[in-house]
Amino acid sequence: MSVNVNRSVLDQFYRYKMPRLIAKVEGKGNGIKTVIVNMVDVAKALNRPPTYPTKFFGCELGAQTQFDSKNDRYIVNGSHEANKLQDMLDGFVRKFVLCPECDNPETELHVNPKKQTIGNSCKACGYRGMLDTRHKLCTFILKNPPDPTEGGSAPVKKEKEKKNRKKDKENGSGSGEGGSGENFDAPQVVNLTLSEDLEKPLEERVNLFYNFVKHKKETGTIDAADKDILVEAERLDVKAMGPLILSELLFNENIRDQIKKYKRHFLRFCHNNKKAQKYLLGGFECVVKLHQVQLLARVPIILKELYDSDLLEEDVIFAWAEKVSKKYVSKELAKEIQTKAAPFVVYSSSARELKVETVKPDKPEKEEDDIDIDAI
Repeated sequence: MSVNVNRSVLDQFYRYKMPRLIAKVEGKGNGIKTVIVNMVDVAKALNRPPTYPTKFFGCELGAQTQFDSKNDRYIVNGSHEANKLQDMLDGFVRKFVLCPECDNPETELHVNPKKQTIGNSCKACGYRGMLDTRHKLCTFILKNPPDPTEGGSAPVKKEKEKKNRKKDKENGSGSGEGGSGENFDAPQVVNLTLSEDLEKPLEERVNLFYNFVKHKKETGTIDAADKDILVEAERLDVKAMGPLILSELLFNENIRDQIKKYKRHFLRFCHNNKKAQKYLLGGFECVVKLHQVQLLARVPIILKELYDSDLLEEDVIFAWAEKVSKKYVSKELAKEIQTKAAPFVVYSSSARELKVETVKPDKPEKEEDDIDIDAI
């Protein structure tokens, strides 16, 4: 059964149609995943590579995605209903398919990796403009531009392979040593590496990110690399764990000064991201473990520094203080750290209670003195 590409259009004779999403849940427990059976057909109707809407689902759901273009398998980790994904696809269509001028889906994307921009042109009305690249999917699109020769429906790869093979034959290097299949164009290698990296286990991806940050530090480029580090974490789908790795590489016994120095780096991960903040607390525990003599007595001061720098929210600190965990350090040390942190936690809790206290205002004598809250 087909549906309108723009489902806000109710006209049954609307010319732009796409197949309704078919989702199949496979596996059990931690290995449960949702296979989008007809993603290739849906993507073809939208004139976009099937990896784009699949990755969009992953970004919106906070789930990992897997692509197997050879077998046409596009997977989102977790159990997700087809109707939920169909509704989510509407968001993808609105942001990345429909023309902002005429609302028709006859658009093509034009990616400029050098300038980090994504252009949008419409065949129906002639509109040309730029996409807002703040959505996480844009990072993926910039790394995997669509093939202009195929109208934007496939990533750049197959056409270049054909051209390279043709050149090899003309040069007589098709079967010789110089004609190995490693002679790819640079963007193609990037795309292949990206796909391969995303298919690696979490531990390997974390190690890749660790080595990336470590290289920045060793080459002296870490100070201005906060944006590059975030992009790499998103590319490897390890953003939430970023603060844990950064803590290990950027913090030592001088952690208070380093919090100020690398505040921007951590904010890119921790802002409005409680999961990342929990990993930051785990990294903090690891640093205290390595420098117990210098840092154990200063735990409440360091926590206050993290809080004042907007890297930790009160709720996350309170939740951490309620339960002793041996995930990062021994249970004994974790208990000692939380005991040392108690003064700051109690202080924060008291301050919070004072904030929420409300004083009932006196009733104004004159009616004209009333303030209309809705009008403010």
